[in-house]
Amino acid sequence: MADILPPDMLERSRTLPGLLSNAEKDRLIERGFLGLYRWYTARSQETRNWNPDRSFDWRQMNQNLPPDVITVIQGFFAVEQYAPDFTSHLVHLVRRSHGRSHFQLRWGSEEEKHADTWENAVLFSGQRSPQWIAEYKERLKSQTWELPFPDAIHNLVYTVFQERATQLNYLNMMKIAQGKSDKPHLRGVEDPVLARVSQIIAVDEAAHYNFFLEGVRMYLYYYPEATLNAIKNVIAQFSMPAANLVPDWEAFFETVYRAGVYGPREFQRDVMQVAFRNLGIESRKALEEGIRKTREVPDFDGGNFKTTAIWDTFDYGMVEGDVRRLHVKIQDYEKEIGFDQYDPTEFVENPEVPRREGAAADD
Repeated sequence: MADILPPDMLERSRTLPGLLSNAEKDRLIERGFLGLYRWYTARSQETRNWNPDRSFDWRQMNQNLPPDVITVIQGFFAVEQYAPDFTSHLVHLVRRSHGRSHFQLRWGSEEEKHADTWENAVLFSGQRSPQWIAEYKERLKSQTWELPFPDAIHNLVYTVFQERATQLNYLNMMKIAQGKSDKPHLRGVEDPVLARVSQIIAVDEAAHYNFFLEGVRMYLYYYPEATLNAIKNVIAQFSMPAANLVPDWEAFFETVYRAGVYGPREFQRDVMQVAFRNLGIESRKALEEGIRKTREVPDFDGGNFKTTAIWDTFDYGMVEGDVRRLHVKIQDYEKEIGFDQYDPTEFVENPEVPRREGAAADD
C-alpha cells in the first residue's frame, strides 16, 4: 500500500504527525502473522495431529447410506481435490510474507488430509468403485482452480467466509450422520464413522477460520477503509471454491440445500452474520451504509472527517481489543520459547483510532 498522505498534508492537521506510515503498518501486520503462524503450528501439532487412514475405523462405515448422503460426501471429496491449486496459488500470492506463506503451506498439508479422508469415505461407502474414483479424480484435475480475487487482502477476506461455510457444511453432515436430521428423507440415517470424520474435519476448518479471522482483524485495525471495502466486495460475489469446476455442481448444491447442509439461508445466518459479529460489524446493511457515508464526507483537506467516519462503520473498540489479545497470545508463546529475549512481537496502537473520553489505553 502507498503512504497515506503526501508530506505537505502532514502539516495540515494536528492529528497527522503521529500517524503510522503504511510501511510501518505493513511491518506490524507481518509480525502479527509470523507470531500467529508459529503459535498456530505448535497448537496444530499438539492437538490436531490425526491421520486420514488410521484415525477412523473405515471397515465399520455404513454401506447403506442414502443417495443424497453419497452425493454430498462425493461433492466434499471433489472440492478438496483442488487442495494443491488452493495452496500453490495462495502461497505464490503471499510469498513475500513469512507468516502468511508458511501458514499456507501448513494449511495445505491439513487440507490434503481432508481430501484423502473424503476419498476414503467415498470408497468405504461401497457405492463407488475404485475405478470410478480414479476416473473422477482425473476429470477433476483436468481443470485448474484460480484465485477468486487478484490481491491478497480480498483473498484473505474470502477465506474467512469460505472456511466458516466449509465448517458449517461439515457440522451439518455430522448432524445427519448422528441421526439428528430433521429432514424426513434423512430420518433414521446413522453412521458413527461418517459423524467422526465430519466432526474432526470441522474442527480443522474452525482453526483455519480463526487464523484468517485474526488476520482480517489486523488489517481492519490498521487499514479499516480498504478492509471494509474488501469485505463488501467479497460478500457481493461470494461462492464456494471450485463451484465452476466440479461436475454436476448444481445437483450437488441442490442436494446439500435439500438436506439442510448448506444454502442461502445458512450463508446469511450462520456464515455472514457470524463473521460480521466476530469483526464488530452490525450487518451487511450497516456495512454498506457506512462505506457510502465515508465516501460522501470530505477527506483530510476538508477537516479530517473521512478518517473519523470510517470508524463508525464497525466496533473499533472490539477489534482493537481482539488485536491486543492476539498479541498477548503471541507474546506468551514467545516467552515459552525464548523469542522474547531476542526479537519480541509488540502491539503498536493505531493513532488514527478515535479514543473514548477517559478510556484507558489498555481497554
